[in-house]
Amino acid sequence: MSIPSPCTNICRMSPDTGWCEGCQRTIDEITRWSRTSDDDRRTILAAVAERREWLAEAGQGVETRA
Repeated sequence: MSIPSPCTNICRMSPDTGWCEGCQRTIDEITRWSRTSDDDRRTILAAVAERREWLAEAGQGVETRA
């Protein structure tokens, strides 16, 4: 079973972090998602989790779908 994308359909790149404001992935991570292995997807998701934690600690919250 393939790992689903963390995309939230809020597709704006933050000028401050360089991450998508919706899913917290970099442009490179977004573009390679559809053609990468599940192991690489797990690595990306781990990085996303760390970024979301950092944003929460910095008081910058994470946008989600309504």
